[in-house]
Amino acid sequence: MAIRRRDFLKSTTAVATSLSLPRLARGAEAASIYDIERFGNARILHTTDTHAQLNPVYFREPSINIGIGEMAGRPPHLVGRAFLERFGIRPDSADAYAFTCVEFEKSAGRFGKLGGFAHLKTLIDRLRSDVGEKHAMLVDGGDLWQGTGLANIMQGRDMVEVANLLGIEAMTGHWEFTYGEQALRDNLEHFKGEFLAQNVFLTEEAAFNDAPAFDKATGRVFKPSIIKELAGHRVAIIGQAFPYVPIAHPKRFTPNWTFGIREEELQKHVDALRGKDKVDAVILLSHNGMDVDLKLASRVTGIDVVLGGHTHDAVPQPIPVKNAAGTTLVTNAGSNGKFLAVLDLALDKGKVGDIRYHLLPVYSELLKPDPAMAELIGKLRAPHVTDWSEKIATPDRLFYRRDNFAGPIDELICTALRTELNAEIALSPGFRWGVTTLSGQPLTMEDVLAETAITYPETYVQEMTGSQIKDVLEDVCDNLFNADPYYQQGGDMVRAGGLSYACSPTNAIGSRISELKLDNGKALSANRHYKVAGWASVNDQQGAAVWDVVAKYLRSGRMLQERLGTGVTLKGVDGNPGIAG
Repeated sequence: MAIRRRDFLKSTTAVATSLSLPRLARGAEAASIYDIERFGNARILHTTDTHAQLNPVYFREPSINIGIGEMAGRPPHLVGRAFLERFGIRPDSADAYAFTCVEFEKSAGRFGKLGGFAHLKTLIDRLRSDVGEKHAMLVDGGDLWQGTGLANIMQGRDMVEVANLLGIEAMTGHWEFTYGEQALRDNLEHFKGEFLAQNVFLTEEAAFNDAPAFDKATGRVFKPSIIKELAGHRVAIIGQAFPYVPIAHPKRFTPNWTFGIREEELQKHVDALRGKDKVDAVILLSHNGMDVDLKLASRVTGIDVVLGGHTHDAVPQPIPVKNAAGTTLVTNAGSNGKFLAVLDLALDKGKVGDIRYHLLPVYSELLKPDPAMAELIGKLRAPHVTDWSEKIATPDRLFYRRDNFAGPIDELICTALRTELNAEIALSPGFRWGVTTLSGQPLTMEDVLAETAITYPETYVQEMTGSQIKDVLEDVCDNLFNADPYYQQGGDMVRAGGLSYACSPTNAIGSRISELKLDNGKALSANRHYKVAGWASVNDQQGAAVWDVVAKYLRSGRMLQERLGTGVTLKGVDGNPGIAG
């Protein structure tokens, strides 16, 4: 299967050294980067993990994304220059800025923000019209409704309105479930597309009590798939929701439902689509995470392409995976609205003859915002703009989140928790959503909410022994570095404030974390009790919302005086291309 992809601009460096992006490319030259040669007879457009970021954002890609075992040195576990070399991207290009952390702040000034739903709308409409409405469809891989203060207040309803205007025809979910069953079902009543999840079933008790389900006979809660006719060909889209919702989030949000990868059920469903329903192509719309999708593709046959999400990996080219019946292509389309994936299929005689795939960065300054979408976004945001525009602080460094072990955003949160709650140690979850703030750019309350807005934001303070703290670190580390992708739940390492340690990712479970020390240099004692602050607990907590704690700390003006961060020493991964510099 041939895969083609175009560079952003052939002459980026020569012009961009002295000009900003809007002057870098104008008119036909700017438009040409989104000119995709028409191919085949069916086009599927794919967004994922936008996390409700309605407006363009800065988002720095990771400098640490370590793969171990079979995944070492393979996509998506490549960062920085190793990533550029693998995919043939020039280090000084706009694509290097979009896909990697290389010289991020310098490039941010040259190429500007990415994403924004008004800009996405313009690009999506153009790519649809290029092939004709009867040949195209738009799907979303989930984490659409969560990630901002607005989405949190409206419980995702704002994003349903945006999705309808954007024209999303099918989606699956993850953080959508954290609004609870009633809010989810209320939103779906207003969603014009289909919510697909082949891997969500009723619990035995819920089935006995006749709880609502799409298929009472099997206990499937949601429709597993749809068949879309594109230019006379039948394309099946199967939804695969995040498999670990009740583990990663409070179970009280989904007490009647069980999740899981559900390989056996998926294989049966694919076989039925191929057999009884006689589809020409099978696409898995997945929120498993890329490592899980790569393993799944090697075990489940009959899937042509996996359109993946969850782990926020922006991978320019599909990864071919061989299985017992042929080859499945696995993709992942990044996050925060930065990218739009374009999958073109040549369908012929009941099968996919060939494929072209493009992962297009959404350079907001090269795309005119769609007026109707811009108006809707303005209307949705209007009641809150004044309250959330307060400038709380101006950081003197780049604030970002996405890295395996630490990011300044979570270092700030940990410092705020320790300071405001008078704790020795702070723990902050390794979420991958959240935007980047450039040094010297004011932080607003809206920015704070973009890093913290969840439905269980309560902070807590509790006593924990040194042994218990180590166990927490070991448990999360195994989730990140287990050699079997099916035991990885996504996300990064829990952030620890007031504590340093060494980590050996290639070691076995229970032996990855060592050399734990407090800020004062004293070793963490296994039997001593420590005062630990945190947030986003799966258990009910009663403390203040984390965004209020962080805002209070920032307003105090102490951020620039106090040392942020914690030390993590990596062992046994020298030369791993998942580490940049």
